Amino acid sequence: MINQFKEQFGRYFLNGEFEGIYGKTAKSFQNLVSFEQFRELSLNYNSGVSSYTCIVANTFQGLEQYIWVDETYSKAVVIAFDEQGIIQAIYLKPFETFPSSDQVWTKNTYSMPINDEWYVFWGGTNEFINYHYPYEQQRYAYDLVQMVNNETYKNSTLQNENYYAFGTEVVAPADGVVVEVIDGIKDNIPGEMDEENAAGNYCIIAHEHNEYSMIAHFKKDSICVKTGDNVKAGQLLGLCGNSGNSSEAHIHFQVMDQQDFLKAKSLRIKFHGGEEPIQGDIVVPSGGK
Repeated sequence: MINQFKEQFGRYFLNGEFEGIYGKTAKSFQNLVSFEQFRELSLNYNSGVSSYTCIVANTFQGLEQYIWVDETYSKAVVIAFDEQGIIQAIYLKPFETFPSSDQVWTKNTYSMPINDEWYVFWGGTNEFINYHYPYEQQRYAYDLVQMVNNETYKNSTLQNENYYAFGTEVVAPADGVVVEVIDGIKDNIPGEMDEENAAGNYCIIAHEHNEYSMIAHFKKDSICVKTGDNVKAGQLLGLCGNSGNSSEAHIHFQVMDQQDFLKAKSLRIKFHGGEEPIQGDIVVPSGGK
């Protein structure tokens, strides 16, 4: 019954079965939103909608997440279940897309800048699975973390060294020439962020066809290439850190149409093997899931 409810949620929501839905929500949700508020909001949101379709079903941060959109792809209903089938979150929000830039792929083919198995924390072509998506400069960026038993750290969250990603190798995603390196910014205390130096320690590589890859949030003083170096795909660049606008150790990876990442347009990345990783996927060096 729980699986049927998850798989048919869009139909239940559109048919106005709000009492049954609300009854499956967590107490924390009910403390924030009364049933009458939920019912009124949902009725208004369903106005003009004739159907909902599930476009994403994944596991994110230990929750099963489903994204339902209406027939015009203008409204989204995002719902997250815990392991007991209790609804922990419901989001009703416009579904914004950028179909023209979604069709602009890189001319070059890339691999993820990794040497082992990583988890896609943010990635994909909508803001619910990729928080970068609304921003043109980083729309198709990926944030990668390492996870063990659905956790990105061991023991406690207080030290960078407790995070599985911290200090792991970061490699070149394709052949190219290093055109910019920043390497002296200290790593944050987990949970704190350096918004003034948003990218933290980073490396930008120029590739064929005027494409530029950017890998950000390196560990302080770990980058082992310098401006002007020719690098090969898979060559070591440095170590994953927690510098810049980063709350925990992770890799930020994007490809763009110019070197200045503040002015560039992010490009949708063509990966080896034709893979299109999104949030919740496990990625490996070949670019596969």
